[in-house]
Amino acid sequence: MDELKPTPPNSTPLTPITFLERAAIIYGDCPSIVYNNSTYNWSQTRSRCLKVASSIVSLGIQRNHVVSVVAPNIPAMYELHFAVPMAGAVLNTINLRLDARTISVLLRHSESKLIFVDCQSKSLILQVLSLFPPESPRPVLVLIEDDEFPIKKTDEFVSTYEELVERGNSGFHWIRPRSEFDPIAMNYTSGTTSAPKGVVHSHRGIFVVSLDSLLEWSVPKQPVYLWTLPMFHANGWSYPWGMAAVGGTNICLRKFDAGIIYNSINKHNVTHICAAPVVLNMLSNSPESKPLNHPVYIMTAGSPPPAAVLFRTESLGFVVHHGYGLTETGGLVVSCTWKNHWNKFPANERARLKSRQGVRTVGMAEVDVVDPESGVGVQRDGSTLGEIVLKGACVMLGYFKDPEGTSKCMRNGWFYTGDVAVMHSDGYLEIKDRSKDVIISGGENLSSVEVESVLYTHPSINEAAVVARPDEFWGETPCAFVSLNKSISEKDIIEYCRAKLPHYMVPKTVIIKQELPKTSTGKIQKFVLRDIAKSMGKSNSKKMSRM
Repeated sequence: MDELKPTPPNSTPLTPITFLERAAIIYGDCPSIVYNNSTYNWSQTRSRCLKVASSIVSLGIQRNHVVSVVAPNIPAMYELHFAVPMAGAVLNTINLRLDARTISVLLRHSESKLIFVDCQSKSLILQVLSLFPPESPRPVLVLIEDDEFPIKKTDEFVSTYEELVERGNSGFHWIRPRSEFDPIAMNYTSGTTSAPKGVVHSHRGIFVVSLDSLLEWSVPKQPVYLWTLPMFHANGWSYPWGMAAVGGTNICLRKFDAGIIYNSINKHNVTHICAAPVVLNMLSNSPESKPLNHPVYIMTAGSPPPAAVLFRTESLGFVVHHGYGLTETGGLVVSCTWKNHWNKFPANERARLKSRQGVRTVGMAEVDVVDPESGVGVQRDGSTLGEIVLKGACVMLGYFKDPEGTSKCMRNGWFYTGDVAVMHSDGYLEIKDRSKDVIISGGENLSSVEVESVLYTHPSINEAAVVARPDEFWGETPCAFVSLNKSISEKDIIEYCRAKLPHYMVPKTVIIKQELPKTSTGKIQKFVLRDIAKSMGKSNSKKMSRM
């Protein structure tokens, strides 16, 4: 059969944009997006995306140019997941929690040519651009207006979003990828400014992970999906594209709390939600918490959910599914797939089993836990530690403009995640720790190295090390250990960091020590500090500390 080769009919590039085309045919008159008092159907959503795509091209955007979005979970944010790649461009969604300095670095690193800016982020983006060096090219700005807010377009913006819709062409022939390995999206792993990591994903990878995530979660046709997970977070685990594949209704929320979530569930008959464990904790501990009128399926990931939180959440009527993924995989690639006989176990045991990350999804080729030095799989004894490694279609193309970083994590035919885990005898893996430079707070990855770099700029700080401290609300928060060369208070150190870092990266705990523990070669022993932070018990950071 050597003469049989790929041909155009059997090798057309896979792309998730085709999900929207199909949705408009099958679910054309069914609701696609609901936001406040506005409702769109799938036929309208396709038309609006085509119009915006044609307008993006008219602004001079070319194939593989980066187009950024700074917006919460509003209709424009959803539509741009299709409109930007329809224009042949690469979508870059920006974390709203980042400060102006960090966003400025990321936009320059990505070489963004166009930025869609939500009205509530208008002043932030203008501040961001003021930090650009004079010689740096300025991206074009488009303002996303909202009837709720009296913030209007000014001269810095070439257009509003709705003006692009109005003057766009609904008959636009969208720009298909030449190869399914063409880039579709780029997301930054954290707010790291010294070495930002722009994770680039292909059309093929997003196509596979979108369908894979639907299959693993057993999402039916036409679910009602409530957007509590930020779409700027790894493109909402690829569910913007996935919801089009099944003709779902996207309930968009600009902001949310427990009361808003419960009200939305009842008002819209919500069936599915994605959320970090911090949201599960919020839902189960809130004064507004009450038993649900119907089952609501929640996919949680981002950090290992405590068994106690899972138990409380499911006692309210939520059906929790636990998965694992990274920005570098575009979505969930490991899932705690449930076995029917586990239902016979006591509730506490079921929660313990569900808190494990699980097994590879159908779309992943291979997943293992290996010794990071030898690359050999660890014993399946539930106690031998190793690093999670992955192979599969949805693994990123690589880090943008960072071949060294790409080659460092992609070696021996595997993608090395940096996450430490054990493999149980039943083949289910469980994360036991994180690589030393990563703290997961509220589902967001943050680099301890960046926080340390800021601490070291303070003239009174001699040494600094940042580790994770368990937190009742956020899962983990940064805990800073410092030694001083001049007296200064813990409060002053926190305020210093607050002026230089996004608030979610600011240490919530500062411990002043005479000297930090070191190895014989002078390296700070972070494992000692992690033990100290853990022994302090869980902190109780208030929600307002993130605002």
